[in-house]
Amino acid sequence: MATSLQHSIQEQEIIHLIGIGGVSMSALAELLLSYGVHVTGSDRQESPVTERLERLGAYITYAHLPENVDGASLVIRTAAVHDDNLEVIRARERGIRVIERAEAWGQLMADYHDVICFSGTHGKTTSTSMMTMIAIEAGLDPTVMVGSRLPAIDGTLRIGAHDCFVAEACEYCNSFLSFRPTVAVILNVEEDHLDFFQDIDDIVASFRRFCALPPEDGVVVANADDPNAVRSVRNAERVITFGESERADVRAVDIRSENAYYRFTVLVHDEFYADIELAVPGRHNMLNALACCASAEFLGIPGGTVANALAKFTGSSRRFQRMGKTEKGAVVVDDYAHHPSEMKATLSAARQMGFRKIYCAFQPHTYTRTKALFDDFVEALSLCDHAVLAPIYAAREKNTIGISSADLAAKVPGAVAFESFDEIVEHLAQNAGEGDLILSMGAGNINAICDKLVRNSRF
Repeated sequence: MATSLQHSIQEQEIIHLIGIGGVSMSALAELLLSYGVHVTGSDRQESPVTERLERLGAYITYAHLPENVDGASLVIRTAAVHDDNLEVIRARERGIRVIERAEAWGQLMADYHDVICFSGTHGKTTSTSMMTMIAIEAGLDPTVMVGSRLPAIDGTLRIGAHDCFVAEACEYCNSFLSFRPTVAVILNVEEDHLDFFQDIDDIVASFRRFCALPPEDGVVVANADDPNAVRSVRNAERVITFGESERADVRAVDIRSENAYYRFTVLVHDEFYADIELAVPGRHNMLNALACCASAEFLGIPGGTVANALAKFTGSSRRFQRMGKTEKGAVVVDDYAHHPSEMKATLSAARQMGFRKIYCAFQPHTYTRTKALFDDFVEALSLCDHAVLAPIYAAREKNTIGISSADLAAKVPGAVAFESFDEIVEHLAQNAGEGDLILSMGAGNINAICDKLVRNSRF
């Protein structure tokens, strides 16, 4: 007989996770283990993440086999696992309920008083991380689920009390519609994931449904300066806006920038709330901070607490993360940006930091995104001095549309495309020197070049 997640937790039954080694799935597994649940899982290969879960008590099989689900009361699958998976088939044959990862997170969120979910085309991980710092500083003891390692919590998951949950909420496959936000934050809305959504109108429609999720005493927090975010909240019951424009409820004034690091004053309905000084660069991070200020003010957190927390935030893994220097003295930084808007924001910030030349080693992410946003990628890559392109990271796709990184390189002045990371490393090591920035950029595994570039450095 199929059971709910709450019933399985209460009865301490076996819950099986298919694809347990993923970022969000492994965090879910760890949270379930903390509840005393018996967790089993499967994945294709071992990793430091799965090894950690095994040390915590999970039983993991490194193959997808029908018998893996035997004895489970509930099966949770990652979005990448489809109905033809052998374990899903066996579970349904045996009457074991199968739910997706997002639905599981949503059921767990229902147990928390305040649930702050950060959505948007970009900025989700950084904003979630900033809000985590604020919640900790305010003594809220938050439970946290974030998409990249945050040093302050030594990972992607923090297990706290049941009053506050801070989470990253992704729109892909409408996953965030399974969440239970009391504070639904929309950072920005742009064209992306066009292998799932039809067009920007379809994306806006999804965000409108997200805006309907908070309860009557909840709120939607939205970017007043983003046209599609404004479209998304048009029918929302209760909205707090943030931004630079005078129409925003929570806005930045007296804005100063030094080497791309922003300082500004935050007003809430034209009343002073906080003076903020950020330790992460870029105007986009000022907007991320404003989203957090709006959320924090709604939760009753004092502005001084917010300012103290944001001053301590130095970034999360793969978000303009300084990795070291090359033998020739070039600074190596890694960034997860993989959408043209993110790339423009990151490269624009780098432009303000006084580097002699900027080398961008970019790995496009998925063929459909590269094709759909081709001209925008060309425009973004033109902001660096030298674009060095890796092969497209396929992720879940096959190249049925015949596009390559060489096509991008042909349109970007001075750009080159290579077939291997070793060629990219050799090119960058030879050409970038003292005063230059090497920026590895992309959502795939382009960050692997960083270790090779700085391995023998004395930085």
